[in-house]
Amino acid sequence: MTGTRKTRSFLLSAALTRAGYVLLRAKAPGAAERWQRTNHAGREVELYAGPATALGTAVAAARVHPGAGLAALAAGCCGAYDDAAGDHRRGFRAHLGALREGEVTSGAVKLFGISAAGLVAGALLKERPLDRLLAGVVIAGAAHFVNLVDVRPGRALGAVLALGAPGLLRGGPGGELAAVATGGAAAVLREDAGERTMLGDTGAHALGAALGAAVVAGNGRVGLLAHAVAVVTAAVYGDRITALAKAL
Repeated sequence: MTGTRKTRSFLLSAALTRAGYVLLRAKAPGAAERWQRTNHAGREVELYAGPATALGTAVAAARVHPGAGLAALAAGCCGAYDDAAGDHRRGFRAHLGALREGEVTSGAVKLFGISAAGLVAGALLKERPLDRLLAGVVIAGAAHFVNLVDVRPGRALGAVLALGAPGLLRGGPGGELAAVATGGAAAVLREDAGERTMLGDTGAHALGAALGAAVVAGNGRVGLLAHAVAVVTAAVYGDRITALAKAL
């Protein structure tokens, strides 16, 4: 039964993401220029994969647990705001530095928005106060991590698939949510790696939040603490992680 539920979660997430991607490509709202970006190699790519992934994973995650669906949707919405605002500064330090100088960047809005959403989702997924706090850190930190490595085609999706694979061995909601995250990533991997589309902050944050929710659902306090330390460390050394992702 558990395997069947994970398979259904994977297929639902992949199908919803794929359907959203196809529909957006066929008739996206607004002018076509709004959905175009220039990637690291100077090629024009589409942004359709971002909202398609965010919505697909959010709906599939909500089927497993409402808190997980909320985390993915809120993270995707915060990422969409940053995509639309066009602030290209990366990392906590840059945005917090601007905030100290009185400038509220889209990245700062995203940072606080995803953190708040992570805490709310953590409160829904866990019962004890400390576990809820750790869960919020893991969800928000995972969302940030996936965005950190989204600097070259296929990097973020590859990270979600690699980090989500061990979770597929788990039973219960943790395994199902890992299937949701990997299903959404697999649905647009070919186009992202082929430099036809990109996740943007919208898709990267949503997938990361879904992955974080999978970790939260599948771990007790010790596991939550270990993962919280890992994502906080990744945030502190974000520049190095981004540089490594570019080099791979």
